[in-house]
Amino acid sequence: MIYLALGAVVLWLLVGLGRGKMVFPRREWRLVSGAVSVAAFAAAAYVGLRGGWEISIVLVVLGLWLAATARINGPAPVAPRAWPRMSDKEARSILGVGPDADEGEIQAAYTRLMRMAHPDKGGTTGLATQLNAARDRLLGG
Repeated sequence: MIYLALGAVVLWLLVGLGRGKMVFPRREWRLVSGAVSVAAFAAAAYVGLRGGWEISIVLVVLGLWLAATARINGPAPVAPRAWPRMSDKEARSILGVGPDADEGEIQAAYTRLMRMAHPDKGGTTGLATQLNAARDRLLGG
């Protein structure tokens, strides 16, 4: 019984010290959570065979919760790459318009290219971001 209380205190310290932040980075939390959940299931089986059903149920619930948190915390999302400020010449080159192109020509070139480069149409996010940046640079938006 004392080991169960010590385990609860250690778990509370690991979770409570973060106060909303993860104490371990995501990958380490997944490993620790998975290992502790396996240990909780093993302890639940041992205690259940010895006749301590109340403690066994608590250990199973703890093991399920830890296994669920190990599955939820996937890899950290990757922030989109910020493109450096481009010049007018670079923006015109990306959109394929000349230096004397008016707003309508710029918008038409952007629309034509975006139809092919949009991620939903098989393009890449990086290319769509470049097209957006080029359009914004030339149209001042």
